[in-house]
Amino acid sequence: MYGKPVLLVIAHGSRDPRHAATVHALVRQVRSLRPDVRVETGFLDFNVPSVQGVLGSLAAEGVRDVVALPLLLTRAFHAKADIPAVLGAAPARLRIRQAEVLGPSPLLLCALERRLYEAGLTPADKSSTGVVLASAGSTDPEAIAVIADIAREWRHTGWCAVRPAFASASLPRTEDAVRELRELGCERVAVAPYVLAPGFLPDRIARGAAEADVLAEVLGPAPEVARLLLERYDAARRPALAALGA
Repeated sequence: MYGKPVLLVIAHGSRDPRHAATVHALVRQVRSLRPDVRVETGFLDFNVPSVQGVLGSLAAEGVRDVVALPLLLTRAFHAKADIPAVLGAAPARLRIRQAEVLGPSPLLLCALERRLYEAGLTPADKSSTGVVLASAGSTDPEAIAVIADIAREWRHTGWCAVRPAFASASLPRTEDAVRELRELGCERVAVAPYVLAPGFLPDRIARGAAEADVLAEVLGPAPEVARLLLERYDAARRPALAALGA
């Protein structure tokens, strides 16, 4: 009988205490959905416990199998470099599988819409509302292209228009996308932060939304995000199950 691998959620970390609080709230959601899975949280920077510390503790306990899940929406630098480097330095007794990042996923689009409806919109508003899909931004062209693709896909679900925007590294900024949607003639403009937790860049998105009609909350512990974490966990452990004949 083989036990389930430990799910290690890897968050970036922030000096802003709201960041860690939101990550922990999301992890509580995941635990409530799958009480049979042990879920731990580690941070790359600023917060404790560190990823290295959690991995060391798990190895000391005798844990063998871990699924490391990057709490990231795109495959940018942290997913491609930082996290593999940290996992590569883990204790040798651990068998670690790195799960895919969260995005893109239909569940994230559902979570974005949930936040917009919580902010006051209704499904009847979609055809007359332009939406700014506001992400943190990245210097990685692949990550930027993914955000643009998501905006195009989301537009096809009935919104008047959807424009991507970025809080750093790339253009346009949130305020520029808001103005563009106004010029297109959208009856109202909403800003949907495509970020998981509060912090410096989400605050910049909020400032850029000053002229919008609606500003949604960050994705945070939305039920769809919790479900997505478990989807990524299950996908990562599937090859190991197949090897065991399970």
